[in-house]
Amino acid sequence: MATTTLQPDDPELETVAWDLEPLVEGLGEAGALGLLDDAQARAEAFAQRYAGQVATLDAEGLQTAMHELEKIEDLAGRAATYAGLRFTVDTTDPARGALLQKVEERGTAIQTQMLFFELEWANVEDAHADAVLAAPGLDFCRHYLRTIRRYRPHLLSEPEEKIVTEKALSGRSAWGRLFEELTSTIEVTLPEAAADAPPVALDSALSRLVLPDRELRRATAEAVTEALAPGLRTRAFIFNTLLVDKATEDRLRGYPTWLSARNLANEASDESVEALLAAVRGRYEIARRWYRLKARLLDLPRLADYDRAAAVTQDELTFRFAEARELVLDCYTGFSPKLGNLARRFFDDHWIDAPVRPGKRGGAFCASAVPSVHPYVMLNYTSRRRDVLTMAHELGHGVHFALAARQGIFHQGTPLTLAETASVFAETIVFGRLIEVDQTPASRLALLAENIEGAIATVFRQVAMNRFEEFVHTNRREAGEISVERFGELWADSQEELFGDSVEVTEGYRSWWSYIPHFINTPGYVYAYAYGQLLALSVYQRYRERGPEFVPQYLELLAAGGSRSPQELGAIVDIDLSDPGFWDAGLDLVEGQLQAAEAAAEASGRLAAAS
Repeated sequence: MATTTLQPDDPELETVAWDLEPLVEGLGEAGALGLLDDAQARAEAFAQRYAGQVATLDAEGLQTAMHELEKIEDLAGRAATYAGLRFTVDTTDPARGALLQKVEERGTAIQTQMLFFELEWANVEDAHADAVLAAPGLDFCRHYLRTIRRYRPHLLSEPEEKIVTEKALSGRSAWGRLFEELTSTIEVTLPEAAADAPPVALDSALSRLVLPDRELRRATAEAVTEALAPGLRTRAFIFNTLLVDKATEDRLRGYPTWLSARNLANEASDESVEALLAAVRGRYEIARRWYRLKARLLDLPRLADYDRAAAVTQDELTFRFAEARELVLDCYTGFSPKLGNLARRFFDDHWIDAPVRPGKRGGAFCASAVPSVHPYVMLNYTSRRRDVLTMAHELGHGVHFALAARQGIFHQGTPLTLAETASVFAETIVFGRLIEVDQTPASRLALLAENIEGAIATVFRQVAMNRFEEFVHTNRREAGEISVERFGELWADSQEELFGDSVEVTEGYRSWWSYIPHFINTPGYVYAYAYGQLLALSVYQRYRERGPEFVPQYLELLAAGGSRSPQELGAIVDIDLSDPGFWDAGLDLVEGQLQAAEAAAEASGRLAAAS
């Protein structure tokens, strides 16, 4: 059973480490470098055979070329995944950093050698390209090839593209690695710790913001702010550098807005994304209603930013890793035995790394790796109920990648806008199980509170973070380098727009933008969370309406990967992504979650006591 200690002793958790050797055939670092040797030799032969010839290829010739390109991508992808994941779990190890740098340098050289192919293909005459793509035998790469041609207005010449690619290694890639190393080593001295107690990782400190004791939450938030302070100017310099780097590239490529390149990669128009952002910002009152209600539940006149994650009951349930694993797997199996068996492999075959460790990157993610191997999941498991849902979420990504592996390396992944579908769907199913087995008013209230807070974090907070990105990219382009203080002001402005009068943004919170990796590594990424959450809720609503008969359609959607456009993928599960009312319909579902939490608050009797 779940316990009420914040982080119980959990010896099994400490053993949950991934096995990366299948990526390199058990040969370790030498195996990674050997894969790159093979990829480089194939790339050289590929360039000799096809450079200057792409426009002349018929369907059979293009098919042959794409199969060889697929093999090169697989070899380089194995090596890159091995080095990247090995570094992720210990960013302080110089040997791991050195291997990552070596693999990135060699991978960039291979990529540079292959650049001609996409550039030549993008410039093939439309009539010839359409005729070739209509021929059989290209299912494994057809949508990918069509997508490349959408970039034609924004491509540079081949020499220019080579310069951009090679310079990225010592430019944005290097700055991104530095940011990751800096944030991975941030340690927080807990306010109530003994004088000789070691500091804790940032993720562990942030997990304490659920504590029922407000003074501990406030002191923890202050300790986090203090821990962020020493490297704040360095992280701001990194961000400034990457902001101007992106502005330069957007100008050279002719993108009309700072977000246009991300939208193109997501196969979404600027107009459709703006409609999503406007719809969510227009419904910020949903989040504010919850925060006002939560203040009453906590018997506070108003929440502060460090109160937003606070548990609404006095005891915070925790789950040992094995308990969480079996609960999540049972939910997956109950929905689909096929998914359950696939999810279990992540645990049995060591595809997961779970403990919090010094030097390990924060957060959680799933890496697709390459279709010829399998995905990997990284967690920073701290035993909270929220971590159970995070496990379900990342495994959702994992089974999505695993099912789509049959599509091959060109179509395994989806645009970011659809990438959250399986993860949010899985999280919603596990939440349903938790609420089903715990019927006491206080526990139901706690669960429903976590549910609406998860939706707020994924939909409203991510759009507020997109708003922050819009502010900083625009300011950097119009007014020049942004000071630490100005970053804090823009962060506060974006958060206060979301919170309105429902949450106080404290002075210390103004630096909390500075540990979020998405701003650095993937500009514009965050709105995809809102897109994915609303889409996934709509898919889940179809499941609730249709029951088990919906499961085959859902599995077909996952297995399709990115082999079709987002609109075509949505149609598999009877969702019309072009419907102008789609976003409001999804937001209505979030409002339904809020209403369930409000009803539970009334039923618990807590509001009367707090009034």
